Amino acid sequence: MAQISGKKPKNLRKTFKSLLSYMGRHKLLLLLVAVLVAISAGANLLGTYMLKPLINRYIVPGDVQGLVFGVLLTAAIYLAGVLSAYGYTQTMVRAAQKIIYDIRKDLFRVMQQLPLSYFDTHSRGDMMSRFTNDVDTISDAMNNSFAMIIQSFIQIVGTLTLLFILNWRLSFLVVLGYLAMFAYIRYSGKKSTFFFNRQQKYLGDLNGYIEEMIQGQKVVKVFRHEEASLEAFRAKNHLLQEAGTQAVGYSGTMVPMVVSISYINYAVVAILGALMAIRGLTDVGSLASYLVFVRQAALPINQFTQQSNFMLAALAGAERIFELMEEPPEVNEGKIRLVNVRQTEQGLEKSRERTGRWAWENPADGSLTLLRGDVRFHDVTFGYLPEKDILKEISLYAKPGQKIAFVGSTGAGKTTIINLINRFYEIKDGTITYDGIDVRSIEKASLRRSLAVVLQDTHLFSGTIADNIRFGKLDATDEEIREAARLANADSFIRRLPEGYDTMVTGDGKNLSQGQRQLLAIARAAVADPPVLILDEATSSIDTRTEALIEKGMDRLMEGRTVFVIAHRLSTVRNANAILVLDHGKVIERGSHDDLIAQKGVYYQLYHGMFELS
Repeated sequence: MAQISGKKPKNLRKTFKSLLSYMGRHKLLLLLVAVLVAISAGANLLGTYMLKPLINRYIVPGDVQGLVFGVLLTAAIYLAGVLSAYGYTQTMVRAAQKIIYDIRKDLFRVMQQLPLSYFDTHSRGDMMSRFTNDVDTISDAMNNSFAMIIQSFIQIVGTLTLLFILNWRLSFLVVLGYLAMFAYIRYSGKKSTFFFNRQQKYLGDLNGYIEEMIQGQKVVKVFRHEEASLEAFRAKNHLLQEAGTQAVGYSGTMVPMVVSISYINYAVVAILGALMAIRGLTDVGSLASYLVFVRQAALPINQFTQQSNFMLAALAGAERIFELMEEPPEVNEGKIRLVNVRQTEQGLEKSRERTGRWAWENPADGSLTLLRGDVRFHDVTFGYLPEKDILKEISLYAKPGQKIAFVGSTGAGKTTIINLINRFYEIKDGTITYDGIDVRSIEKASLRRSLAVVLQDTHLFSGTIADNIRFGKLDATDEEIREAARLANADSFIRRLPEGYDTMVTGDGKNLSQGQRQLLAIARAAVADPPVLILDEATSSIDTRTEALIEKGMDRLMEGRTVFVIAHRLSTVRNANAILVLDHGKVIERGSHDDLIAQKGVYYQLYHGMFELS
C-alpha cells in the first residue's frame, strides 16, 4: 500500500469549509457517489453475513435446492455491489475533475490580481508548487480517498454491528483489538507528522533551487559553477532524503502493525469461538460468518486511516491554495475610467468607436476630462521595504506631449518612478497626479490602458510572432499588427523568418536574438496605440545600427504622446524635452540636453565620460 503522509492543515475546520464550498457546487454528483458507495459497502457486508444462513439452513440440513437459491442470491448481492462500485468510481472521477477545474480557475484568477510586491517576496517555485503538487494532491484525494473513506467507515460500523449481533461475547475481544490498532495508528501518525512537514519544506526548497538552476544555466556555464551547483544540490537533496526516511520510517510501520494485531485478534477469537461451538454456545454458521468478519476487519480500518491521512494531506495542500486565494489583491479603489471621446459643438462626447482621442470619465457626475498626458509627482516618498526609502520626497512633472528622459546609475530610482506611474506599487507619502487627477482615483485597468510600456526585460509568450505583437491589443487585425511592426522597423526581419508572422516563438523567444525580441516588444507597444508611452531602457539590448533603424519609427510612435524614457546611452535622450538626472532617489538636475551641457554640472560630466554616478 502507499505510504501515509503526516502532513496536516494548520486550520482544519477553515480549510475543510473552504473545500466544501467547492464540493457544494457539484452536490448532486457527490450525493449520487455517497448513495452508490453505501450500496457497495452494504452489499459486501450482507454478502459476508449470508454465510450464516447458507451453512445453517442449507449445508447442514443438506438442502441442495435451497443452497443453489442461496448461492444465487448471494451472487446477486455481490453483483449489485460491483455495479455500484463501478458507478461511484466513474461518477467520482467526473465530480473530482469539475472541482479541480474550479479550483485551478480561481487560483489563476487570484494570481492575476496579486500585486507585484507579492511576486517580489515569493519564489516562483513555491507558487508553481501550488498549481502542481498541491492541486494534484487534492485531485488524487478526490478521485481515490473521498469515496473510500465513506465506504470504509460504513464497513467498520457495519462490521462491528454485525459482530455484536452474531456473538456479543467474542465482540468485546475484537473491540479491544480495534482499540489497540487505533492507539498505534495515533502514535505512529503523531510521530511522522513532524518529519513529513519538514520533508515538504525541503521539497519546496529543492524544487525552487532546481528551477533557478535550469533558468540560469547560461550563467552557471559561463562562470564554471557546475560543481558548486551540484554540491549545493547534493546538500539540499540530502536534507530531503533524511527527512523523507524518518517520515516514511514511522508511517511505514502503520499498515504491518495493524495487520499483525488483526492476525493475533483473529487467532484468539477463532480458538475461543471453536470452544464455544463445541459446547453449543454458538452455531457453526454464525461462527463461520463471524470469523470472516473478524478476518476482514483490518482492511476497512487500514483503508479508513490511510485514506483519512491522504485526505488530511490534501487538505494541507488545499490550505496553501486557499491561503494564496486569501492574499489581498491589488488596491483598486479608483472609479474614474478611460473612454473614447469625440469633439462636438457641445464639447466632449463619449464614443463607442475608436476615435484616437481619450478622456477620463468620472462616473459620479459623468464629467469628462481630456487625456493630455500631464504626469506630476508631488513630494513622493517610496520604498520597496518599509525601513528603506528608494525615492525621497521627489517632485517632477511631464507636460503633455513632452519626452522626458531619466538618467542615473543603477538603483537611482529610474525604474521605480515608472513602476509608480503604473501603480505597480503604492507610494508611502505624497501624491501622483495624471491630468490633475490623483492616480489612486483612477481605475487601474484604465490607468494602464492609457500607458504602453516597453520593459527592460523583454518577455515573449509561447505562440506566433503575430500573437506576441497582438498581446498589446487582443483585437488587433493582421494589418494593424504589420503596421505596428513596420513602425518599430521589425517587419523586415520578421519577413525573413521561415514562417514570417506565423513563426512560433519558443522558450521566451530563445529562437530570436535579443535585439529582435526588443523590436517585437516595441511593436507590441505600438499596436496598443497608447496616449502615454514608457520606454524602460527599451534599446539597451539593441546594437547601434538597429537603434538607428528604429529611431525614425520611434519618433513617429512618440509623436503627440507623453513619453518617458530610461536609457543607458545618453545619445538616445538628446532630443528629449527634459532630462532628469537622478541620484539616490532625488532629482539633482533637470533641463534639455543643451541646457544641462551649458550648466556643466553632473550631466555634463557624465555625458563627456568624466565620471559615473554612484
